[in-house]
Amino acid sequence: MSKTSRIAGFYNLSLEERRQKLAALAALDEAEIEALAAGLPAEVADHMIENVVGLHSLPLGIATNFIVNGREVLVPMAIEEPSVVAGASLAAKIARAGGGFFANSDEPVMIGQIQVVDAPDPWQARVDILAEREALLAAANEVDPVLLRLGGGARGLEVRVLDSPRGPMVVIHLLYDVRDAMGANAVNTACERLAPRIEALSGGRVFLRILSNLADHRLTRARVVIPEEALAFDDFSGEAVAEGIEAAWAFAAADPYRAATHNKGIMNGVDAVVVATGNDWRAVEAGAHAYAARDGRYTSLSTWRRDGRGHLVGTLEMPMAVGIVGGATRVHPTVRTALKVLGVETAAALAQIIVSVGLAQNFAALRALATEGIQRGHMTLHARQVAIAAGARGELIDLVAEAMVERGIVRIDEARRILEERTR
Repeated sequence: MSKTSRIAGFYNLSLEERRQKLAALAALDEAEIEALAAGLPAEVADHMIENVVGLHSLPLGIATNFIVNGREVLVPMAIEEPSVVAGASLAAKIARAGGGFFANSDEPVMIGQIQVVDAPDPWQARVDILAEREALLAAANEVDPVLLRLGGGARGLEVRVLDSPRGPMVVIHLLYDVRDAMGANAVNTACERLAPRIEALSGGRVFLRILSNLADHRLTRARVVIPEEALAFDDFSGEAVAEGIEAAWAFAAADPYRAATHNKGIMNGVDAVVVATGNDWRAVEAGAHAYAARDGRYTSLSTWRRDGRGHLVGTLEMPMAVGIVGGATRVHPTVRTALKVLGVETAAALAQIIVSVGLAQNFAALRALATEGIQRGHMTLHARQVAIAAGARGELIDLVAEAMVERGIVRIDEARRILEERTR
């Protein structure tokens, strides 16, 4: 990997030139370069899910300029929405003035839930289950001896009695360290193993035995400190930009209607890296939004404040259950290449990059909203898609897109009108 993730003029290179540049920086071999170009083979896809009839591709871009915990990182992002990769790259470039992003993670402990219904005495069942905690944890550790050797395994047992529309139920949480995996299979298997013992102890019936995607024992946090002078651009002072970003964040912190869109911007960055690395973006999304509502009101996942010393400080904390082993990481050639480009050796390192990208994307969106408006930058990139949909090809794509932006009308009928004018 190069000593810097700053690549001058990367956007202006041809598609093939970008691949070759990335190959040189990340030491990719010919097969890995081909994986970027060709993607997932149909015969592999046929064994990944049911009833396969074809492939559905997404653009795979590279976000540049990132420094995470002092390490230069090129970040693969799979997403169809324009401006996300560009926004993250710009944010990372500005963040370099403060040393980039700094992130840390909890241990990779996931929660497995075991639901018990019809227990004769739910509170006594809770006492009896907790009395056998050590034996139950030992039984859970028998499920995966390889994981145990790697330092993972059962870490704790929690028991709650919940009121429900059906009546009281006992819910056991198995806390399970899954190391570098996302962990669903290991946790679900461990819950299945404990179910008969739980039934015997409680006198009730076990129904659900499944992982929870609210992985609040597996949080990752990222932080960035940006000097106000690095925020200045065009006619906007650094102080004005910082004040605008803080005010925009405060709106999201106070109002769930704004928070939903604010957090969607965070997930633009998060999901793009999660998808590129073959992880379960639905699980990550579910965990993020549940965590945003953990205090009974949906609010912002991030914080942005001026520290009174001329710096803008941003933080993001969220569950991040991702892995670098198992699932698509073993079979999808583009996923394996993306992980090599990232240069990560642990799931924690991957999680820290992902949350840093989420914070970067959040900054980019708030910066645009607080200054020139979100549409100005987004419109130019969106116009290219509209131009292509209207039939423009080659050099005409940019010509038609630029004409639409100049006129302030980005619609397919306008693109067709301009295309007709240019090709007469």
